[in-house]
Order: sequence, then C-alpha cells, then structure tokens
Amino acid sequence: MRPAAGCLALVVAMVAACSSASGNGQGPAAVDLTVYAAASLKGALAAARTAYTTATPGVSLTIATDSSSTLCSQIEQGAPADVFLSADESNPKRLVDAGLADGAAVGFAGNTLVVIVPTANPAGIASPADLAGNGIKIIAAGAEVPITRYATQAVTNLANQPGYPAGFATAYDANVVSKEDNVKAVVAKIELGEGDAAIVYATDAKASTKVTTVEIPATANVPATYAGVVVGASTHRDAAHAFLTWLAGPDGQAVLATFGFVPPS
Repeated sequence: MRPAAGCLALVVAMVAACSSASGNGQGPAAVDLTVYAAASLKGALAAARTAYTTATPGVSLTIATDSSSTLCSQIEQGAPADVFLSADESNPKRLVDAGLADGAAVGFAGNTLVVIVPTANPAGIASPADLAGNGIKIIAAGAEVPITRYATQAVTNLANQPGYPAGFATAYDANVVSKEDNVKAVVAKIELGEGDAAIVYATDAKASTKVTTVEIPATANVPATYAGVVVGASTHRDAAHAFLTWLAGPDGQAVLATFGFVPPS
C-alpha cells in the first residue's frame, strides 16, 4: 500500500504545483494598456479596441482622449500612459527628444481639413472665402492644439489663392470668437449652433450628423500626419509596441479607414 500512497501524494503535489503556476502569475498574465490619444481618434479607437482585444486575448485597452498637446504635457509630468497617439508628429517627437519614449515615433494615420457649419448654415457660408466675412463667428482651438497649427497653415494657403480678399488671414483671425480645448469641443460648439464655422479634420466632419461640410481646395489643404510612441515609463513596453505595430499595420489601417482616416503621408 505504501507505493500506491506515495504515487497518489506525488500526483496531488504535481496538480497543486500546476494550479499554483497558472493562478499565481506563472502563466500568461493579463495586460491592460493605457492609451492616451488625440480627441479626433476617439471613435476610431473604440472600434480598434474591440478588434485588437478580440484578436489578442489577455490584452485590454483603456483609452483616454484629449488634445495631443495636453496629453503630451501630462505624460511629461508622469501620467501612467503606455502608448501616446498624437494628431501630429511634433508632440511624439517632443517625448522622443526628452528621452521619455521607448523607440522612435511611428506614423499610423493621415487626415485632411474641411470647414464645417451647422446643418442649417444660418451664415450662408458657401466657400472658405466666406470665413473672412463681417460678423462671421468662427470656433477654433487653443494655440497648442494640433488642429490650430494645421488650420493656421490652411488659412495662410487660402490667402494666396486667386479670388480671396486682401487681408483674408487677418479677417479670419478677427472672426475667431472661441478657442476650445480640443477638436471635439470645436465640433460640439458648431453642432449646438454656437458658431458659424470651424476648420476641423475631415474625420470629425464625417462623424457628425449635425454639421455640413464645406471643402477646402486641394491646393490649400494641409495633410495631417498622426504619429504614436510607446511611453518610456510603461511597464508593458512589449505589449505597447505590439499594439502600435498593429495599429500602423493592415488590420489597424482597415479599422481607421472606416472612419475616414488615410495612411500617413
């Protein structure tokens, strides 16, 4: 009987050891990645989260969105993000240059600009030239928000287009009545009729059912390149790199494309 008892004890010990290994962190551990992302990515990343976590069991994504500049500053101050997805290339570069990123920035999406107006278009805006008209109320974002830099360049380009009034850029600036924290807040103001027009990303216009789009000529439009980095302080850098690679790859691009994003230029 002693050999049988000894075998039984050995089996029990082996089962216990296996249970301990799988239940106490010895097996694959679940990873929750915190992703800080530009406000204009909010809808697309909700869909990307579903696609990625379905394809990658054990990984979950917590997504926080705001203006790229605000999020970059929060990361510089020690906010616990794993991945930073910006609506421009300069904010990720800022983290790389400061030694706060793990590896180089990765371009993952592109966008263009449009003018949006409330669906009823009470100001009768028919072209970007009308943004310089008397009494037009333009909603913009703060100076550090990427959409503002892109819009400023677009306005400069428009001012050089044939048929645009002298002093177009100055008149446009004079018509800005509000500067919001991020592009989603800009769109919301137009949706509520609190402004006559705004320059936003084409993807934001596409996502809203309460605005009408006025196209900016291709000769004056400004391509926006979105880039991301893995945050150096991340405790899940391998998983963070895997997600960023996926987003920039074919599967991630397919999700982004459904929201109007294009490949980075």
